[in-house]
Amino acid sequence: MSQITTLTFFRYTNFSSKLWAFGEMQFAHAGLSKVEGLQMYKLMGSGREGFNPLPDWSVYGLLQIWKNETCANEFFNASTIMQRYLGKSEERWTVYMKNTTAKGDWDGNNPFIKSESLEEANPYIAVITRATIKTRMLLKFWKYVPTSQKSLAGNRGLLFTKGIGEVPFLQMATFSIWSDKESLMQFAYASKEHQKAIQKTRQLNWYKEELFSRFQPYRSIGTWMGKNPLYDL
Repeated sequence: MSQITTLTFFRYTNFSSKLWAFGEMQFAHAGLSKVEGLQMYKLMGSGREGFNPLPDWSVYGLLQIWKNETCANEFFNASTIMQRYLGKSEERWTVYMKNTTAKGDWDGNNPFIKSESLEEANPYIAVITRATIKTRMLLKFWKYVPTSQKSLAGNRGLLFTKGIGEVPFLQMATFSIWSDKESLMQFAYASKEHQKAIQKTRQLNWYKEELFSRFQPYRSIGTWMGKNPLYDL
């Protein structure tokens, strides 16, 4: 069995649970660092809408890279850490993914390994783009973000998207799931705003570190806003 990646979103609805979730951004490390078969993890906050520097205090993410699916299942089914998160959150959604390609670095290396067990009949594509922004470029970068994001909302074939990040303003990422490759390519190459964003990135070189990775999502557990984003189309 080969490496897999999971991304879990938790939604909190009252002040006490939001405060607990914020605290876990620090306190959960002690338990997560000891989980069997967990090769890398990232505790993440999220932006209000899309790729937004203003925090969404009701949503937090947990990205995990696993040695294999068995280890992931053991964690989600039996770990006390997961039980605590489920007990505090109003809603939880986890997507299982196999890596198809990854370029760039995350904390100095590329943690994703291409899967050898991809399913030809599975059309879904998930994308993670992550970057550490140069401090001197923060103002220019965030001033341009609203323009670059205009064409993302309502895009054909976009099933889910959320802005996430490890450190507000500095280390940010976007996660999206698309119904098929054609829909993703339409956004990536036909969107004028997206093309301008790519040009700006090359011209201004505002990233200290960046990574672009695609995945094949193949399993989806839980709900988000009452639906399963991968199956309830």
